Amino acid sequence: MHNLVVKDNALIDASYTLGLVEQRLVLLAIVGARETGLGIDSTTMLRIHASSYINQFNADKSTAYRVLNEAAKNLFNRYFTYSETDAKTGKLRIVQTRWVSKIAYIEDAGTVEICFSPDVVPFVTRLEKNFTSYELQQLAEVTSLYAVRLYELLIRWRTVEKTPIFELEKFRGQLGLGVNEYKAMGDFKKRVLDLAIKQINEHTDITVKYEQHKQGRTITGFSFAFKQKKKSLKVLEEKSKPAKKTAEPLKNAWNTPENSLFKTLCAKCPTLTREYVENLAKTQNKSIHDLLNIMFMEYAKVDSFELQPTS
Repeated sequence: MHNLVVKDNALIDASYTLGLVEQRLVLLAIVGARETGLGIDSTTMLRIHASSYINQFNADKSTAYRVLNEAAKNLFNRYFTYSETDAKTGKLRIVQTRWVSKIAYIEDAGTVEICFSPDVVPFVTRLEKNFTSYELQQLAEVTSLYAVRLYELLIRWRTVEKTPIFELEKFRGQLGLGVNEYKAMGDFKKRVLDLAIKQINEHTDITVKYEQHKQGRTITGFSFAFKQKKKSLKVLEEKSKPAKKTAEPLKNAWNTPENSLFKTLCAKCPTLTREYVENLAKTQNKSIHDLLNIMFMEYAKVDSFELQPTS
């Protein structure tokens, strides 16, 4: 298991303000929820040990429990805003909800516990089609809270390696900026955007650049293009002759996240092969990334499974 973070895209696109340690605490809890293998509900207390925080983020041992404790307290008062389609009217419905419903601290044990709110649980567990996944390790060296959020917003568009235009005001909210923070565009670029991109390019598996969009002289939004770093690509050695044509969804398909998912699935089904996954992806007209995520969630609660015919 490679500490895979999986979130519903509604949560990826949400607007919220969390400190760096609070974001890391949420990510560790999401990973912990998956690794139970038993599923969680709105009453499940998830334990996060200071040692996990130290090992994952190379944190200071002397302050790890204290900062986790403070982050849990702050998280108890935090909320996020997301949008969905109202089932009755078909119109956009804006929802504000809290991250957690309960927190606890185990003194002298270096441990905190959090219980995700009823609204958050389905966003990190009941994932069927619209979700994003990445390895937590990609954010281990990232220290800008804006870089964490920008990375997630980018990876949501991994299959096409470019984003739509992010409208400025909504984008600011998604990055966690308050109304009066870095209002001047020069400050926003220097303190938020450029810093986040620098850290993403230096410490994660992608390199990114942005384009600004204007109405007249006023910048109204940003779009991003990014590429997977060559050193993170896993190329499968083929002893047989290469196929004459490769379906577009399989191009550059076996990167670090896909290999991680594949290894996890192979532990439950040793007969699973890359060829099977690629054929099934072609049959279902899906990308390798999306298909592996669907398989992962489908078989999350079983110890083993058998392959089904691809045609």
